[in-house]
Amino acid sequence: MTQITFNTEFKFLQIAPDFFPEADEFSFWGQIFLNHNTISILETSEGADRHQIRFCWQGQNFNLNFEHYSDSLWISSEGIEAELLLEPLQLFLLSTFS
Repeated sequence: MTQITFNTEFKFLQIAPDFFPEADEFSFWGQIFLNHNTISILETSEGADRHQIRFCWQGQNFNLNFEHYSDSLWISSEGIEAELLLEPLQLFLLSTFS
């Protein structure tokens, strides 16, 4: 089962899925991971080492980030208001897996 941990020191959500997506599968994986009627996907960008999906939840913007070489997945916030919603976002995402 996917684990999502709130890093309170650096203010981000660390994601540990059962299986990490390959670099060329991240966009598809992210679309599935964020598939909920309260989440709007704003844009997707893919680079050589890092991919990102910007999304909106409860009126605030966040980034789902993927770094291929380190097999890292995390969600960062865009702004102080969004940062305050990281823990509720963690609980919301975990509830969608149940």
